Amino acid sequence: MSETTEERHQPWESQTLGDFTEKAYLDYSMYVVLDRALPHVGDGLKPVQRRIVYAMSELGLSAGSKPKKSARTIGDVLGKYHPHGDSACYEAMVLMAQPFAYRYPLVDGQGNWGSPDDPKSFAAMRYTEARLAPYAGVLLAELGQGTVDWTANFDGTLQEPETLPARLPNVLLNGTTGIAVGMATDIPPHNLREVAGACMRLLENSRASLDELMKHVPAPDFPTEAEIITPAEDIRAMYESGHGSIRMRAAWKREDGDIVITGLPFQTAGSRVLEQVAEQMRQKKLPMVSDLRDESDHENPVRLVIVPRSNRVDCERLMSHLFATTDLEKNYRVNMNVIGLDGRPQVKGLKGLLSEWINYRLETVTRRLQFRLDRVEKRLHILEGLLIAYLNVDEVIRIIREEDEPKPVLMKTFGLSDPQAEAILELKLRHLARLEEMKIRGEQDELMQEYQSLQKTLGSRQRLKTLVKKEIKADAERYGDARLSPIVSRTPARAMDESDLVPTEPVTVVLSKRGLARAAKGHDVDPEKLNFKSGDGFLASARGRSNQPAVFLDSTGRTYTVPAHLLPSARGQGEPLSGRVNPPDGATFAGVMTGEADDRWLLMTDHGYGFIARLGDLLTRNRKGKAVLKVPPGAGVLPPTPVMDAEHDWIAVAGSEGHFLTFPVEDLPEMPRGKGNKMLGLPPRRVRAGEERVAAVTTYDEEDILVLYSGQRYKRLGPDELDEYQGERGRRGYKLPQGWRKVDRLVPVSRLPES
Repeated sequence: MSETTEERHQPWESQTLGDFTEKAYLDYSMYVVLDRALPHVGDGLKPVQRRIVYAMSELGLSAGSKPKKSARTIGDVLGKYHPHGDSACYEAMVLMAQPFAYRYPLVDGQGNWGSPDDPKSFAAMRYTEARLAPYAGVLLAELGQGTVDWTANFDGTLQEPETLPARLPNVLLNGTTGIAVGMATDIPPHNLREVAGACMRLLENSRASLDELMKHVPAPDFPTEAEIITPAEDIRAMYESGHGSIRMRAAWKREDGDIVITGLPFQTAGSRVLEQVAEQMRQKKLPMVSDLRDESDHENPVRLVIVPRSNRVDCERLMSHLFATTDLEKNYRVNMNVIGLDGRPQVKGLKGLLSEWINYRLETVTRRLQFRLDRVEKRLHILEGLLIAYLNVDEVIRIIREEDEPKPVLMKTFGLSDPQAEAILELKLRHLARLEEMKIRGEQDELMQEYQSLQKTLGSRQRLKTLVKKEIKADAERYGDARLSPIVSRTPARAMDESDLVPTEPVTVVLSKRGLARAAKGHDVDPEKLNFKSGDGFLASARGRSNQPAVFLDSTGRTYTVPAHLLPSARGQGEPLSGRVNPPDGATFAGVMTGEADDRWLLMTDHGYGFIARLGDLLTRNRKGKAVLKVPPGAGVLPPTPVMDAEHDWIAVAGSEGHFLTFPVEDLPEMPRGKGNKMLGLPPRRVRAGEERVAAVTTYDEEDILVLYSGQRYKRLGPDELDEYQGERGRRGYKLPQGWRKVDRLVPVSRLPES
């Protein structure tokens, strides 16, 4: 014996803590793997499931019998075979009775056994009744025919089967899930007829390829009408390696303009899906949905109705979004890990799993036939002795009447064996009639024919395979059904952009001097007449739509993006932008922009530099903003101005000392970021000293009338008057008339708020 082995066989008191802990954990791990979590390849059952099915058969709860209380079954299972928790054992029994959990249920339950919406809403075991389902006969039919090995139960008072003699590969038909120590199993359910076809194919040709088997088994088959949308090449890779994933998508149809969901992915609760959709509706992320209801009943187990807001809603796109954002589409992990015939857990592919089960089935049938052959042989031996007794009935009667110990005398007189002599002594007088001899000879002939047939089958591997194939075919015809989960090729689900999920209403985004933002519905709002907090006032506004982003520009030249539909209503006084974005300390907001990504905006500092930027280049998801406009030291940022037509619009710039210049927009470069080019020539020394700045800037169409605001006064400049101030970009400009040299704002008449 090696040193390590000796150490492990030492009493625990003399072992080190490390050795004792290691051995204890390994023992526990092996117990969990082999006796709790993983199914056996032969019958596809875990120990607790096997014990429940066997205990029910011992209680006489066959498919044709009267059901008994579930507590009776669980009591027998716990008391005789499975000394563990009653709730876990009952839950395992419930799972085998739920048609939405098991593809082919093993238990036929009466009472409340849960629902697809809440599988764990089943009644207590003292209320429910159960018996075995007809399909359970596939596992139990040959149990008493010497087909499997038996072992002592936990206290050694009873015997229980190590496995059940499954006539079909239940490990694939019902699948299973389990978590052991360091390993797990996730085997999806399959269609009985398809798997039976693959088994028969392997019996005909053990070298059949995986592609040939997949002609019979194209994919798993779940107990739901939801679609399997996993590509064929991914399914093949899964069946080849034994692990992968399966994706399912809810089945739906159009009905009178509504969307009706008729099949949900495996183990998906309809109530959960309704909650997810309703939550999106509450968050105003599904404006195209007006109503949602559950019309499921006994005739239609799954019928969820989604009512679009109008006939213009693209239902395909809406459902694609729901597939991507709710449990209407789910992915299932596949890991076909089973305990093989060698008693070791291993991940097996489709062919390996079926091939090993076929070996198990051939061994089971061989043992069944051998068991029957032995019984036939014993019966023929007994019949041979009985026939001798009938041919010498008078002498047999005399020996029995006269001898104190007739058995040895009979054996010596007629050359009988002990079982033959015992059978003669147990004969009833009524069986001594002449007719019984004819019955014995007839039974002998029948048994002899069966004996010869059994010997031929046992002596030929091909005959044995043919017999197994016939039995599989018969069981497939009896218990098989059509595929429930269709295999469909679908495009990947894609969630809609946030901008597509909000109503497209016209809004006016308003920014106050203290950085409070809000959104007013419509474009006919005069933002300057809105209510502002004390000490606050109007700073800037921009017109757009509720599904467009609002881009705010701060005094450091950084931009921040906030979806317009998330801004508070203009009925209030707004909310601080600092709650949604994180500008640098001391920064203030200078303006707001909104519109399409290709819209152009003029960005400028009061030092006279600026450029044209696409709104799409200003967007950012960073709460700290995006550096766009380079602001020289001491410079201020002017409110951005929209550019309607880059080829025909003009730019008007007014200086703080009365200089005024207009030039075409196309003279200014378009840039994603930077300082820009000089727009109005200001003396550098006066700029640095803070004595002169750009006071106002705007863009206008050549047909517009430009309004110059100076305090409470304003002056209109028509197209002809504006021509007098045209010049080259970057020039000093022209002096405005006396009295109008302190310009506060420049506003084109065509862009004034409608009164």
